[in-house]
Formats: sequence, structure tokens, C-alpha cells
Amino acid sequence: MNLICDIETVGFEFESLTESQQEFLLRYIEHESDIELKETQIEEMKRYLSLYPLTARVIAIGLMNTETEKIMVYYENESDQDIVIEEKGIKYKPMNEKNMLQNFWQYVSKSEKVITFNGRNFDIPFLMIRSAMLQTKPSKNLMKYRYDSKEHIDLLDQLTFYGSTRKFNLDFYCHSFGIKSPKSKGITGMEVKELYKAGRIKEIAIYCSEDVKATYELYKIWNNFLNV
Repeated sequence: MNLICDIETVGFEFESLTESQQEFLLRYIEHESDIELKETQIEEMKRYLSLYPLTARVIAIGLMNTETEKIMVYYENESDQDIVIEEKGIKYKPMNEKNMLQNFWQYVSKSEKVITFNGRNFDIPFLMIRSAMLQTKPSKNLMKYRYDSKEHIDLLDQLTFYGSTRKFNLDFYCHSFGIKSPKSKGITGMEVKELYKAGRIKEIAIYCSEDVKATYELYKIWNNFLNV
């Protein structure tokens, strides 16, 4: 089977980082003399903490088996309750981050290929580093030689011919190829933290499932017309 994958992450609170880590992140901003600009840069830095596995954690992992077209979304919940919620043919399973990662790598071990959008630059290295931080060993190395797509197909690499043309986000490609965009419901990746702070984690899981569906539709177009 092939496995479509997408993740959602949320940054740690800046104040929870060690003093030396805070100093590192502020090292260039501290030299800014314009107070208003400095405050803007600090807020922007905090906003982007969710992009790095050393300053953020995984709060949702969406997976699709391309043979069955069934979707499973793991999302953050520290409860040990073994429950699965099914809505509109999609299963949602709450668990903690370590269990999410362990389940992800179990699925990867059974898959022929993992398919992502921008996964080489974000999802996969994020998952691998967070796994190491939580003492979980990946079942496969999906970050091998960049031009080797035997086990990992990054659609952004494929659609830009490995950076030969301009990169666009998933929403842009969806509109261009006539695919329903996951952003059509008014949520973007950068708004995930606000939803998380508001306790609306299930909405994040649903958004993640929409990303998975859009990635699958884009994969079918690439596979049918560009995989030559």
C-alpha cells in the first residue's frame, strides 16, 4: 500500500524554553533599536516556533491508505481511553504524541511508499526528530537521497521538478488543478495554534484530514499525468 501523510504541529510557549534557548532565538532581534519593529519581530518569531521540532510538538497525524482510501487521524489527547470516533468515513483516534509517532511508524513499516506535500522539508524531518526526542525509533529512513522517490514521494518536489520551478502552497495547487482546497473552510496552518489554545483540537484533526484528502487528489493527478 501507499500511505498519504500530513501532520499538524503547535509550538511550545516561548517562556517554557530554557534561558539559553530564548537567548538563541532572540540573538538577532535584540539588536533592533526600533521598539515597535522589535516587538513585531518577537511575535513573529514566537509564531514560527511551531515549524521546528525542537520548539514544537506533533498534535495531529493524518494517514490515508491509497488502496482502501480510508483515513485515520491521530490527535492529541493525554487520556488513555482506547476510543475511535468515526465521522463521514474518517476515523479519529485521540492519544498522546509518543503513541501517535509509534503508530505512524508502524504504518510506515507496512507501506511501499509514503506520499506527502512538502514532506521532505517539513513533515518527515519533524516526525523523525520528535521521534528521537521521545525515544521512538523510525521504522524507515524517509530522508534518503533527495532524488530517490522509491519510498517517499514529496509532491512539492515532483511538481517543481526538484526546485526547478517556483514553489506554491497546497491551496494554490488545489485551485490550479480543480481540487477542493483544505483552506476552503477558513482554516490555515498558521491558525492551528489559536485553535489549540482555545481547546478546539478536534477541529485541527478535521482540518488535517482535509489536507490528507487534498494531497491524495493531487497525488492522483501527478501519478496519472506527470509520473513518466
